Amino acid sequence: MDFKYKRVLIKLSGEALAGESGFGINHEVVDNIVRQIGKANKNGVQIGVVIGGGNFWRGRQGTNMDRTTADHMGMLATVINALALQDALERHGIQTRVQTALPITSVAEPYIIRKAIRHLEKGRVVIMACGTGNPYFTTDTAAALRAAEIHAEVILLAKNVDGIYDSDPKKNPGAVKYSQINHLDFIKQGLSAMDTTAVSLCMDNRIPIIAFGLSQENSIIRAISGEEFGTIIN
Repeated sequence: MDFKYKRVLIKLSGEALAGESGFGINHEVVDNIVRQIGKANKNGVQIGVVIGGGNFWRGRQGTNMDRTTADHMGMLATVINALALQDALERHGIQTRVQTALPITSVAEPYIIRKAIRHLEKGRVVIMACGTGNPYFTTDTAAALRAAEIHAEVILLAKNVDGIYDSDPKKNPGAVKYSQINHLDFIKQGLSAMDTTAVSLCMDNRIPIIAFGLSQENSIIRAISGEEFGTIIN
């Protein structure tokens, strides 16, 4: 199969991993992700993954908890998802490494740019957990940062919505979906499908973003192949 992109950064939201239940890990969803990543990997596509943790912990969850503490808890939630995805990939014969921005050396490697790139060059899938390792930054921003660092050609933003809309389609049935929008217009319109810091970082580094629904059939494969669907931010 002919793929348009040779090195990609996939941003998986925790909510998308949970499927319809909204919490925990849906193994059918994970198996679908693994099948697609495996197909691309075996065809020579170098794949980095930044994973969220919203299926276990999101923000301060309505409490008065200190923001830094809450964000560190969110980082640990991403490690749970990263290890689950690693296990699923390796059960399918796909070599995988988990790297974390916080040192958790008993279960994962520390994130080191050159080591991550070397893993990619050797055909290993690299899952990057713990966001940027800093509070007050989202995993979307981590995805933009890691994409720039590993010189990814594109960010694939896999969510539980099939693209980017001018308002929340779950609350507004008349919401209009964009097929394409540039980084600056996304920021000016205050759209919330991706953190504006992340979009700004992608704009500065000329990294396009393809936003699509993870539940769409073969969505990851279609995005890597260059098929125009979902929403493209460029």
